[in-house]
Amino acid sequence: MARILTQPFTRGLIVEAPHASLDAHLAEVGMSVTRLDRVPDEAALIKALRDSGAQVLFKRSRVPVMRAVVEACPDLFAVQLCCIGDDSVDKQATADHGIMVFNDPVSNGRSVVELAVGHLIALSRRLYETHDQMRRSEWNKTASGRYEIAGKRLGLVGLGNIGRQVARRCQELGMYIRFYDNRMVAQEVGQELGWERCGTLEELFRTSDAVTVHTSARDAQGHDNADMLDDVLGLLAADRGDNSPRIYLNLARGNLHHSESLLAAVRSGAIRRAAIDVFPEEPAPGAAKWQNPYADEPRIVCTPHVGAATQEAQPRIARRVSTTIGAFSLNGSMRDCVYDSRAQLGGSVPDGAGAALAVVHSTRRGTKKAVDDAIFAAGASNLGSAHRDFSLGAAYDLSFLDRPLAHDELRQLVVQASELSGDPDAIRTIRQIELA
Repeated sequence: MARILTQPFTRGLIVEAPHASLDAHLAEVGMSVTRLDRVPDEAALIKALRDSGAQVLFKRSRVPVMRAVVEACPDLFAVQLCCIGDDSVDKQATADHGIMVFNDPVSNGRSVVELAVGHLIALSRRLYETHDQMRRSEWNKTASGRYEIAGKRLGLVGLGNIGRQVARRCQELGMYIRFYDNRMVAQEVGQELGWERCGTLEELFRTSDAVTVHTSARDAQGHDNADMLDDVLGLLAADRGDNSPRIYLNLARGNLHHSESLLAAVRSGAIRRAAIDVFPEEPAPGAAKWQNPYADEPRIVCTPHVGAATQEAQPRIARRVSTTIGAFSLNGSMRDCVYDSRAQLGGSVPDGAGAALAVVHSTRRGTKKAVDDAIFAAGASNLGSAHRDFSLGAAYDLSFLDRPLAHDELRQLVVQASELSGDPDAIRTIRQIELA
């Protein structure tokens, strides 16, 4: 049954400890929040959402939001990820119930870029192992296995926001940039910037001296990227000869390859040194035990998923996500939606607008017409509108009206959409916000 909310969001739940400044930022847009001091399991998350009546859930990357959570929490209208990755959310389930999901693809970019460049230089110069030797009072001054990165070929898996920044910084340091990305826009951007596109992962790995991974859990077509690198790790720099640093960095997703595949590539010599910030299995914060799969391999440097963990990035994330949710709450404007990362709707409210009508509905034929017909039948004027269909069978429709619709008019919209489309769940959520 469609859910209707006729006011901005007032209640939120925060889990996984985003920066403390988030609470104050949300207060500025009219939201009071409940913050859990422990990482909840599914049952605890459902209880906390229901007890708080939260309309928005703020989380990072660890706590899963699956269909059971969505179905048990009728007050929930949005999930705001305080990170880039969205694979912790069942997006089909949220779309089916009219829950919008947002992330932050921007704020932690610089932190991840600096970590990647730092690892690349440190591994090329063998700094980590040399540090360990010096702590043991071993003086091992040699040029063997130490390289400058200038003049080397850097391969990037994924040319999104972070991938492009890494490429630019490394190009400035004298590296030649190659990339693999199956998104047409990314391909065009990379080639316009003068970087060489590889048609396959195998080509990228074989012809690069170092490879760094900056891809998401799913590709642009929605296919799972799990294990996508297992068959190519052992090919790194295969066409570059013996005098290549053969470095591998994964600061993106822990499931892009099995740990056994990386260990095999390192032990065979195909990869000489690697840095890993993400793992197939990561412990919940505060967990007593965790087994690092690379603990016995000194040529693989490990960090505990700290790519975005800087004093600068976390406040930036808090500011951005509060702005994203604030605009969505107060006038229905949308950005950074994980259903379509390029979509941006609203932003400016037309003069004379008295209400914003935001509807999440199915893409069944007749549903969009029902929204427009309801506005017309109510005698309201549509001063500006925007619409976006998503691949998950859901759509977002935003209209700025000269006056709000009455509650019975909103209910009639739901009935008419069901009749026109033949889908009883054609309308999933309606939010109407009166504008000052």
